[in-house]
Amino acid sequence: MSSALTIGIVGATGAVGTEIVGLLDKGQWANAKLRVFGSERSIGKPISRLKENVLIESLHDNSFAGFDIVFFAANSEISKEYASKFAREGSFVIDNSSAFRMDPEVPLVVPEINFDAVSSSTKIIANPNCSTIIMLMAVAPLRKFGHIRRLIVSTYQSASGAGRDAMIELEESTRAHLDGRDFVPQVLPHPYAFNVFSHNTEIDESGYNGEEVKMIQETRKILGDPTIQVNPTCIRVPVLRSHSESITIEFDQDAPAVNEVRDALAEFPGVRVVDDRDANHFPMPVETNGQGDVLVGRIRKDVSHPNSISLFACGDQLLKGAALNAVQIADKLVKLS
Repeated sequence: MSSALTIGIVGATGAVGTEIVGLLDKGQWANAKLRVFGSERSIGKPISRLKENVLIESLHDNSFAGFDIVFFAANSEISKEYASKFAREGSFVIDNSSAFRMDPEVPLVVPEINFDAVSSSTKIIANPNCSTIIMLMAVAPLRKFGHIRRLIVSTYQSASGAGRDAMIELEESTRAHLDGRDFVPQVLPHPYAFNVFSHNTEIDESGYNGEEVKMIQETRKILGDPTIQVNPTCIRVPVLRSHSESITIEFDQDAPAVNEVRDALAEFPGVRVVDDRDANHFPMPVETNGQGDVLVGRIRKDVSHPNSISLFACGDQLLKGAALNAVQIADKLVKLS
């Protein structure tokens, strides 16, 4: 990597891309040269940084050389078409879409858990699904207590996971509901204000939706354990940007003590324990908005099974669930190089 870094962002105007731009105004990234790419309707418009405005460019055949790291925050079709072109020119590519997540040649990385899957010869790195990242930040620290046999997880997923338009629809439908006005959803399949519904991905013949299938497959790849059983139920809730998850972790042997679990979580980078039983204060989406830690609490033995621990986790979907995880990968790439 060059000493004066050149960074690209594909999809810089979306919800995740905007967060990446903000994160790149800090620390070692503040002095990097930034080039941003967007849709045809966005070309020539400015993206604001602390020191300068950067004009949105078009992706074309002359766009691909001269970058150290390129973040993709667009859809999987864009990633499939363009990511390898940047990689062939020597850039590291960190892709936030689903395009490469299950490619056996592409590492799927949560930096605190499995950055060792990346080598200096790696050129494309996949950013996992947001719900998987948040779950595994609460699960991975507990592997020290023995093999994890099974995870049962219910997710309460925010609007941001469906993009900026879904966030706007939640705000507008809530105003309409409070005003007593009719509102016809355009982005999501069901009314969003004061409602919950199954995650808006296709249901397969087994009865699982696409988000649930991702959590199963990605967990096995990130943890390097094809035997682990994962049973997710993914639900959309009327929250703007932070996901919450109820997780039960079943071990091969008796579960560790609650105080041991609490200590292991507190020592893990990127996790903050919020577990005050006396004050009934546990992780909440409003306390994760805009910050990078995954909050974990409601830590307790599963009274129905001696091998299991249950807990509750919350994380900002746009940060640790997407943009921050990608930038943390980039931080480690710079050190690796």
